[in-house]
Amino acid sequence: MSDIIYTKVDEAPELASGSFLPIIQKFAAAAGVSVGTKDISLAGRILATFPESLTEAQRQSDDLAELGQLVKTPEANVIKLPNISASVPQLVGAITELQSQGFALPDYPDAPETAEEKAIRAKYDSIKGSAVNPVLREGNSDRRAAKAVKSFAQKNPHRMGDWSADSKTKVSSMDGGDFFSNEVSATLPAATTAKIVLQTASGETVLKDGIDYPAGTVVDATFMSAAALKTFLAEQIEETKADGTLFSLHLKATMMKVSDPILFGHAVKAFLAPVFEQHGAAMDDLGVNPNSGLGDLLARVEGNADIMADIDACMAARPPMYMVDSDKGLTNLHVSSDVIIDASMPALIRAGGKGWGPDGKEADANCVIPDNSYASVYDETIKFFKENGKMNPATAGTVQNIGLMAQKAEEYGSHPTTFEMPEAGTVKMILADGTVLHQHDVEAGDIWRSASTRKAPIEDWVNLAIDRQRAEGCRAIFWLDANRAHDSQLIAYVKPILEAKGVADKFEIMAPREATRASFETITKGENAIAITGNVLRDYLTDLFPILELATSAKMLSIVKLMNGGGLFETGAGGSAPKHVQQLVEQNHLRWDSLGEFCALGESLTFLADTKGNEKARVLGAAVDAATQGILDHGRSPSRKVGEPDNRDSHYWFARYWAEALAAQGDDAELAAHFAPIAEALQSGEEAILSELAAAQGPAADLGGYYRTDPAKTATIMRPSPTLNAIIG
Repeated sequence: MSDIIYTKVDEAPELASGSFLPIIQKFAAAAGVSVGTKDISLAGRILATFPESLTEAQRQSDDLAELGQLVKTPEANVIKLPNISASVPQLVGAITELQSQGFALPDYPDAPETAEEKAIRAKYDSIKGSAVNPVLREGNSDRRAAKAVKSFAQKNPHRMGDWSADSKTKVSSMDGGDFFSNEVSATLPAATTAKIVLQTASGETVLKDGIDYPAGTVVDATFMSAAALKTFLAEQIEETKADGTLFSLHLKATMMKVSDPILFGHAVKAFLAPVFEQHGAAMDDLGVNPNSGLGDLLARVEGNADIMADIDACMAARPPMYMVDSDKGLTNLHVSSDVIIDASMPALIRAGGKGWGPDGKEADANCVIPDNSYASVYDETIKFFKENGKMNPATAGTVQNIGLMAQKAEEYGSHPTTFEMPEAGTVKMILADGTVLHQHDVEAGDIWRSASTRKAPIEDWVNLAIDRQRAEGCRAIFWLDANRAHDSQLIAYVKPILEAKGVADKFEIMAPREATRASFETITKGENAIAITGNVLRDYLTDLFPILELATSAKMLSIVKLMNGGGLFETGAGGSAPKHVQQLVEQNHLRWDSLGEFCALGESLTFLADTKGNEKARVLGAAVDAATQGILDHGRSPSRKVGEPDNRDSHYWFARYWAEALAAQGDDAELAAHFAPIAEALQSGEEAILSELAAAQGPAADLGGYYRTDPAKTATIMRPSPTLNAIIG
């Protein structure tokens, strides 16, 4: 196994690897450090799941499973780039592309009937959504802005949209019948197994059996009422129209891959309610599934003039919709993976509460977040900015995050125990001794789910928070609501640990709404805070605060301290990656910023030095930090426009600054001597290299695929400078 594993992923981060990884491998080799790759891309995972459908030459190892074992060992040192958390349209798109490339994969069964189709569907469903992160995250999260990045953002503040007190933008959530209001939770005193059953008038169905829970596990159960959701969405459509704002739905249909696509489908059906009432049977015959989005629906019914006419009439009568791409007519409801709450809400807030409408103009929006569990964070943020005006990034402090996420903690581990109810009845979670731990009366169409959080990750999370607060000495808040069932169980863990360590006075415990306001009050005074949160809030806040502080969450330092001693170094968000790929294909310009990769690389090398005693790796890591600072200080990050420096230019400058720092350092004479001629070659070759990189931009770029690009074509596109290639090798 290589000393460092650099993950092969998808879209823009993977394209950037085509340029950056050869540089990493060249420099690391000088310190005796091997850097290998493992494929966790969507295409790679699909191929690994269906070996029986492929030829011997086409078969691919299950790299995700191998990494899943590695991260449970002290030897793990993994740099994880953002990967696709696939929605069904993305999954189907990847399958179709792979089939066109000669892989005899089975089609994705929309409505499986036979045992074979159900087995195929189950395999594909194991790939969609957040299938990677729960496997690799065998530790809790430490996310923060690197000091160099934060300093640069304060010296070069990004533009923030103006907020006004009379803005009509608001957050709307259900006042009952949602996951939040129906939640129950308990901590198990002893190890046990459990089963989930649905009892109805016609009998009992076992939904899930043989669930193992260690002692001390917090087990939750809850459900979303389909009837309450339907009423809520209808009310919000009318309310949005009355307010004269944009209708915008904000969900997490990638990470919450079972529940949220269903919620998304309810919204599509609600927005086109008259059409479904009039043409429901005909649309069923055409294979329409509202969960797949408005885009798929329109593609299936475009040949039916009556349905299309009624859709046009319905849309004209509805409020204008928040748009993904006004020019292309892509709405909020076209594809569930196009509007992801942790990226979409901060972007709207940063823009002064404005979203893009179908007319290509900005407007206030009704931000519809059905479930109340975390909607209060965004609601309070909007209220804070209405009262206080926009935040000033030049003077704002920072919010770090310690996130509970190890071993599929909380809602993100609920996928195997989430069910859409086929009929009315009572769902019961029954323990091995016959005890009914949780139960709910449900109606047909309700979405029931259970999630769990284990004792060891909770204790590790609290101790990680204590370490971080000690290091920072700043305000630290556990975002836990004593009135929420799940959070009350966590508080019962948190308080005794803090008291036993003698640090209870260093921490506050607040419900998310109050913690949101307290954090904004803190950072607007130029001070820092630590948000200690559960898994979903970790995801939400490490986009919300960085996007407001730094303009992007892709530049965050994201360290997962694996519970068995290894290290996982994440490189930021990938939500804008599809747009970056589109621009590369059209203009051969990649604006992806690899700053997150730079930060992760430095941490990974330093960690390697600490764990393996490789002092040359430490020197390399320190030089990475110097190179990162050079990128920021000299404005070498990629530009958004074709014809200006892009991702490949930034990699040249990073390599040059890295080599110069290594040649100049005095801790390792051997490394200094090795890198001196490399630094000189990169410096003297500047004019030729930049000219060759610039000449590559403009014409369309053929990658040979989207989900599975052609390696030779990608290398040609991402390494277009012969002069630089000759130096790097």
